[in-house]
Order: sequence, then structure tokens, then C-alpha cells
Amino acid sequence: MSSRNSASLAQRAEKLTVIEGLSPGPELSIIIPTFNERDNVVPMIERLRTALRGIAWEVIFVDDDSADRTLDVVRDLSTQDRRIRGIRRVNRRGLAGACVEGILSSSAPIVAVMDADLQHDETQLAGMLEIIRQGESDLVVATRYGEEQSSDGALTAIRQAGSRVAIRAAQRLLNVKTTDPMSGFFMARRSVVEQAAPKLSNQGFKILLDLIASSPSPLRIAEIPYIFRPRMHGESKMDASVVMDYLGLLISKWSGDLISARMVLFGLVGSSGVVLHLAVLRLLLLQGATFSVAQLGAMLVAMVSNYTLNNALTYRDRRRRGWRFVSGLVLFSLLCSVGIFAGVGVSSLFYGNRSRWWVAGLAGAIIGSAWNYITNSMITWRHAR
Repeated sequence: MSSRNSASLAQRAEKLTVIEGLSPGPELSIIIPTFNERDNVVPMIERLRTALRGIAWEVIFVDDDSADRTLDVVRDLSTQDRRIRGIRRVNRRGLAGACVEGILSSSAPIVAVMDADLQHDETQLAGMLEIIRQGESDLVVATRYGEEQSSDGALTAIRQAGSRVAIRAAQRLLNVKTTDPMSGFFMARRSVVEQAAPKLSNQGFKILLDLIASSPSPLRIAEIPYIFRPRMHGESKMDASVVMDYLGLLISKWSGDLISARMVLFGLVGSSGVVLHLAVLRLLLLQGATFSVAQLGAMLVAMVSNYTLNNALTYRDRRRRGWRFVSGLVLFSLLCSVGIFAGVGVSSLFYGNRSRWWVAGLAGAIIGSAWNYITNSMITWRHAR
């Protein structure tokens, strides 16, 4: 669209606002992803009203179909305050995807992302907005690692150590220039997210790191320290799947998106299956089983393990449950069996042409793994649950 047409549309919109007596839209949209956060919604709204006096704002709760009906509370509040609205996501999971969806549904030129658990200090929003207004920064990160070491009181020693290791990895591998790329509390121009959106992952939890690494041009980043509060309600969602997602995101962005985060997770699960296969094979041989029986048993155990872990981690957003879990196991086994035969055929072809044994073996492994990943993504976990 040309600048002349854009100016014309802006003038028409301004004229319509004057004629109909409508108020202008918000300057700031706060995006809050939720999952079973019912008890936190009202306190959050009360805090935002206090912290953002004099600012035209709106808040968008993006809810992943919470069992505690979090969105019902949001809807009740929205009938009394037009600045409050909610988005219900059905058959979709993941903080990153929820953030992106919320940001792209907003109309404000500036957007902020924060958690619903009340650990983020909403009083910093006005200061972050002022930094953006000054025009020298595209992104403001609320950092837990300022001069006051502000996260020490709310994180366990293990989580503090893990967070620092993850931060150093991001800074070194991706050359991210912020003290807290793991932060879930930040503010940016919406245009920055719009430009990076096609490359952003819908999986995982670390949307800030993904945004910085996916931006087509270097971002001007500012920081503001804050005190990371203890959680008031609900439970932390930090678990092994979050760690796996983060590793997948790091490798994906380090490779320039040539390797997807989901592919990385699929490969990590497959590697664990190899270790399990060898362990079960050795155990059964020690118990006196013949090699054929031991090999069959080891393959079955590894296959069930790989399917279960992929269902829980790699395809968590498409997780199969109930009878669909069983039917998915059958599909996974059949597809992987084809992958085994394909891998054996390719490796035999290489070996027959007098290639070195490790070259033949690697070629077969690559073909088999690629087949398993592509076909299972398209068939076994094609649809969300």
C-alpha cells in the first residue's frame, strides 16, 4: 500500500472518529497467556488499572482452554470494562503461540507480554512505555538480572543456576545482547513482531529469545530491572519439557532455522531410544534369551518409549489421548518399521558400492530418521487432539 493511500485511510478513520464521537484506540496492548489462572485474573486487572492510569491501554488474555474456566472470569470483567478481552484457543497449547496470537490480534502500536501469575512487576510498564516512546529502542526487556540481582528471592537455587546457564548459552550461540533473554516480561513495537512473525515458533515458552533471534534486522534493545515476585496462585509450569523446548529453540535458531525445534526434539527422543534399546538388549541377553528374541524385545520397548516421549514432548501441542493414544502407537510403529527397512536398504546400497561401513551406516540412519520424522508429523500427529 502506498504512503498516499495509508495517509488517506488514516484521515478517513480520524474523521469517522470525530463524527461518531468515538475514542481513539489503545496505545498499549498487554498480552497475558493463561492456563488455569482463574484466581489471578481479578488481582491482575486491579494492578493494571492502578499502574496504567493516564495511559490508553487494553489487556488481552489468551487462554489455552483452561479446565478451571479462566476465560469466564475474563468475560465477566469485559462486560464492565471494554479494555479487557479474551481469546480462547481450542486444541492448541504453548505460551509462545499464545503470545504471538495475542500480539497479532491487537491494534495498539506498542505491545507488552507478561505472565498471569503476578510475578512480573506491572508498575514497570509505564517506564517501559516511556522508553519506547522516546524512539531510541524497539524492544524493552524487564530483566531479573539487573544490579539488584532481583530474581534471587523468587527462584530456587537450582532454577537460578539453570537459568544462568541457559542465558549464557543464548548469548554465546545466538549473540543475543540482553542480560535476560529468558524473560517473559517485555515490551516492543508491534511492527517488530509483525516482521518476525513468519519465523516465530508456536512451540515452547521463550518467546523473547525467539523474537530477538528471528528479527530480520538487529533490534535496538533497552533493559529495565525489576524484582521478580514469588508466585501467589497456581503452580510453576517449569518441567523437563520446557528444558527440551529451549534446547530445540537454541539449535533451531543457531542453524538459521534449517533445523526446526520439533525436529531437534524428535532426534533427542530417538537418541534416548537407542540407549534404551541397547540396555534392554543387554539385559535380555544376560537373562538367557536368544539374540532374535532379545532384539525383538529391545526394539518394541524402544519403539513404545519413543512414541510416548514424542507424544508428551515433541508433539505436546498435538498430544493424542485415550484410544487415540493407542491408535497413534500402531501408526507410529508401522511408519517406523517402513523407516527401518528404508534405512537398511540405503545403507546396504552404499555398503555394496564399497563405501566405508560408517558412511553406509550414517546414510541409512539419516534416511530412516528423516522418513520417521516427516511421515509421523504428517500422519500420526497431523491433527491436534
